[in-house]
Parts: sequence; C-alpha cells; structure tokens
Amino acid sequence: MFYEPKNGHGLARDPIKACVVPRPIGWISTISSDGNANLAPFSYSNLVGTDPPMFMFSANGAHLDGGAKDSALNASETGEFVYNLSTWATHEEMNRSSLHVDRNEDEFDLAGLTKASSMVVKPPRVAESPINLECKTWKTVELPAATSNDHNIMVIGEVVGVHIMDDAIKDNGFIDPVLLRPLARLGYLDYSVIDEVFTMSRPK
Repeated sequence: MFYEPKNGHGLARDPIKACVVPRPIGWISTISSDGNANLAPFSYSNLVGTDPPMFMFSANGAHLDGGAKDSALNASETGEFVYNLSTWATHEEMNRSSLHVDRNEDEFDLAGLTKASSMVVKPPRVAESPINLECKTWKTVELPAATSNDHNIMVIGEVVGVHIMDDAIKDNGFIDPVLLRPLARLGYLDYSVIDEVFTMSRPK
C-alpha cells in the first residue's frame, strides 16, 4: 500500500508507529521549578550525538505555554533532566509511570521506585535503572502538529553525567546489552526486549 499521511491510511490503527521499530524508551526524570519530582516514559527518544553526547525526547500533545506534559515543561523551565534505561526488570514500573496524574503527584512513589541522587543535575535518577544519563537542556523545539490544540515538543539535552552499573560492563570494557535486557517500543501497545545480539563488522 501507499498513502500520504495528510489523506489518511484507511486502516484500523495508524501504521506509522509500527514502521520505525524498535524505538528506545526515554524514561525521563525531571524536577519542577517548585521541587516536585516527575517520571515518565517516551517512545520518541534517542541518542542524537556523541561528541558531545546529546540525547532527545519528544512529548506529543504538549505545549510549553500551558497543559504541557510535565517532563517537557520541567526540562524547559529548569534546564535539566535524566534519562533512565528501562529494562525487563522494570517494565511494570515503567508502564505505571506513564499514568496521567496531577502535576504534584510523584510517579516515583506511584511506580514503587527509588530515587537516587544525581551528581551534576538536580532531578533524581531511577535507582533501579542500570544506566542513567544526566542531561542539561540545550534546546526545546516545537514540532509541527495536526491541529492548533495538539502540540509536539522535542527536548534536546547535552549529557553531562553518565552512570553505568558496574556489573553491566564486561571484562573487555564493553556494556553487555543481553545482561541489561533493555526494553524497546514497537507499534501500537507492543514492546520488545533485547535478549539476543549479533555482531557485524563494517565492510572494508
């Protein structure tokens, strides 16, 4: 099939989310300007640079002038956020943290997770997560949206601190993804877990 998104697809569910898979889950912790912690997962997220390391997440249906998803608003106002790796061991907690709750309600408590102090930024880390990236917000970008009431905010941050669980690093200095079993978002309500890896050398 072929379709132009502006004209609709004619299927029971929007297929575009199943066309770019798997997608890393950006499990983002922030803190509001008045000190309230927030935690939420985003399926539009990725590392977008390495020198310096840059990470981005995109909050759909958000707006920085009111009604914003808390993560985007907090990262914009305070200039800081933390990426926490979501794994099979924390998949239920990650899902619980996706609930839409009052801005003052703490998703760490809601999901039964432990806050760990960050070293460079103020937002707490997820202690149960084996990898955390402390980020300083570099830029927020309002992306195109279908309607004036539906806003999409992309937050880009520079990674200023990296936490890696010691047991995740092999003797030769490589992080073991099979040990970590990170989660990935597929289309619709589907997820996957990385538990098999193969290596390919680049052609010479």
